[in-house]
This record gives sequence, structure tokens and C-alpha cells, in this order.
Amino acid sequence: MAEQRPADERPTGEDVPRPSVRVRLAGIARGLAVPVLAIFSALVIGAFVIVLSDVTFFERLSADPGGALGTAIGGVLEAYGALFRGALGSPTGYAEAFASGDPAQITKAFVPISETLLAATPLIFTGLAVALGFQCGLFNIGAEGQLYVGAMFGTFAGFAFAGLPWFIHLPLAIGAGFLGGALWGFVPGLLKARTGAHEVIVTIMLNYTAYRLIEYILKVPGYQREGRNDPISKVALESSWFPPLIEGLRANWGFVLGLVAALAVSWLLFRSTRGFEFRAVGFNPSGARAAGMSIAVSTILAMTISGGLAGLAGTSIVLGVTHSLTSGISAGFGFDGIAIALMAGSRPRGIVLASLLFGALRAGATPMQSITGVPIDLVVVIQALVIMFVAAPALVRELYRIRVPETTGLETFAKGWRV
Repeated sequence: MAEQRPADERPTGEDVPRPSVRVRLAGIARGLAVPVLAIFSALVIGAFVIVLSDVTFFERLSADPGGALGTAIGGVLEAYGALFRGALGSPTGYAEAFASGDPAQITKAFVPISETLLAATPLIFTGLAVALGFQCGLFNIGAEGQLYVGAMFGTFAGFAFAGLPWFIHLPLAIGAGFLGGALWGFVPGLLKARTGAHEVIVTIMLNYTAYRLIEYILKVPGYQREGRNDPISKVALESSWFPPLIEGLRANWGFVLGLVAALAVSWLLFRSTRGFEFRAVGFNPSGARAAGMSIAVSTILAMTISGGLAGLAGTSIVLGVTHSLTSGISAGFGFDGIAIALMAGSRPRGIVLASLLFGALRAGATPMQSITGVPIDLVVVIQALVIMFVAAPALVRELYRIRVPETTGLETFAKGWRV
């Protein structure tokens, strides 16, 4: 029988060897394998969509199969090249810009990346909003409505408080946007906690309520822009605008705020007592209640914070791009946030990366259509395929013969407690 070591000689947490760099890199590679292959698979299927949507392809195929296939492959490469150049820029363009030494030309070369960051900014906020609800076992499908109400509050703060310096006015407008979204998220949270009303139904209804509220408020004297009969607000004062990251580019400090929000949500969920309660309620409400946690408080707080994050998405659009509110400021960012949260597994770090991917697809879609004539709808197809493959990791592993490492009971236990 093996001799047991005295309690004071047993290894402590500090004595447990940390994984080597090689092991950690291998773990990161395994974690990235499925998302990367999902994107690759979506692009491959998207290529078939491009080819099959060309009605002349089948006519050429019967006459000259080799030429038709060559033309089809060339069309796919041209379309994807335009998509990537529109999202990330051209290596040749960067080289020529830096070789010229002209600051204006260098700035112009970074326009595609700027547009990608700009498109990703509201997606980060809505993705975080939905993910926070998911972690608490709530399906916040009302991020779109919360986005609009947050934009409404942020716009009002942007034009109503004149004479303030930017370092007071901008945080005030940001806080107003968060407050508006939080109030719109508080309602379904309260109804869920007090009456058991399903948050999906309530948030869907509140989306439509928010649309009608915006249409009404944009016609109210004092909010509607003077001399205009169409539904558009006054222009927010320049002191409330997000400053650009680089002068001459549209990407602004709203993107940095999104990164800060991702760090804050990560800390809240995985480093704070309240975040532990959120996750406990989402994982096992009965067990959380037995442990003395308040289901109602967690539900209301999670939906309120979730709504506030979605409100920041609307505020980032108004204060960073449009500078005024209209009834069509969102291109479905609230609903895209659901897909992003699902794709990222409700992890803030993954949400930032997924938002950048979706932002790149949005930024590159218009140049792709203008250069090659491929419809922008292809981007929607690619997004849907990426989500489908990420949501079915077993399918990706089977397609590419990826082996799943076996885990022992000790490893499984440790993983379950890892934060």
C-alpha cells in the first residue's frame, strides 16, 4: 500500500505544474480549429453559390466545360478578392501608400480596415447584450428595440445639453444611451421575475413598441429637426461625438468603448460574485435557489445590463456615425448580435472576434458588388453558413477528421471549475 503523505506535505495549488507553452498553444489551436474551418467551409459553399447563380455558366458549360470552369473559378476569386480588399485593404495599396510618404495617401489606404471597425462596433455591444442574457438563462431577443431606445436617449443628450466640454458631454450622452437601453431591458426582466412572462415574447413585442415610439418621438416638436417634415432628429452637438481613432477615417473611439465593455462584461461574468450568480441561475435555477441566490434579482439585473449594452450600440451609431436619429439607423444589428453571441459561445473575447468577422463581411460586401456584380446577399449566406458550422462542431470535426482529445476525470473536473 502506498504511503500517504502528511497533510502539510501534500502539493498545494502553487505546487501544481503549469502547462507548458507548447501545451497551451496546442490547446489554443484546437479551440480555433472549428471556427476557422467553419469560415473556410462557408466560403467554399459560398463559391458554389456564386457559380450556380450565374445563369450563363450552364450555357458555357455545355459548349466548353474547361473554359466555363476556368471562368467560374476566376469569378469566385475576383469576388472574394474584392470582398477581402474592401474589408482589409490591398497589400499593394499599402505598399504604394507607404512608399509615397504622403500622409493623406497612407490614411486612405486604411479606409477598408476603418470601415470594418466601424461596422463591428455596434455588433460588439449587441453581441455582449445577448451573451449576458444567455449566461443567465435568458434569451434577450429584444436587443434591436433596446438599441433604438438607447439611441433615442443618447441623441437627446447629444443635442439638449449645449455649452458642455466634450469630456463631460460625451460621457453624459453615453450614459444616457445606456440608461435608455437599460430601461427597455428592465421591463421584460421585471415581468419575467414577477409574473413569469416569457422574455422572448415580451422582448419581441417591445421591439415593435420601440419602432413605433421612435416614429412618434421623431415627429415631436423640440426633438424633430427644425424645418423638416420627415422623421429625423436634431443634430447632436459636436461635443458629444466620438472622436475618430485617426483623423480622416470614420472608425472612432466607440470601438474602443466596445473593447472596454467586453472586458467589463468578462470581469462581471467570470470574476465577480454577481456574475457567478448569473451563471449559476442560468445553469441550474433550482440549485441556485437552494444555495440562497435570488432568481428574481439575477433576472432583473441581467436583463437591465443586457439592455444597457444594446443601448450603447445605438448610441455608438448616433454619436459616431449619423449624429442624428432616424427610424432606420440599425441594419439589423440587434438580431445579428444573437448570431454573434451563439457563434462566440457567449464569451466576450469570442464576441469581439466574431463581430470583427461580421464587420469585415459587411464592409467588404459593397465593394464586392460594385466591382464584380455579385449581390450583397451573398454575405448573408456566408454569415448563415458560418453560424451553422460553428453551431455544429461535430459536423466540422467529421468533415475534416479532427480527433477530439480524450479527457480523464481529473481534467474534466478541472475544466469545469476553470474561469
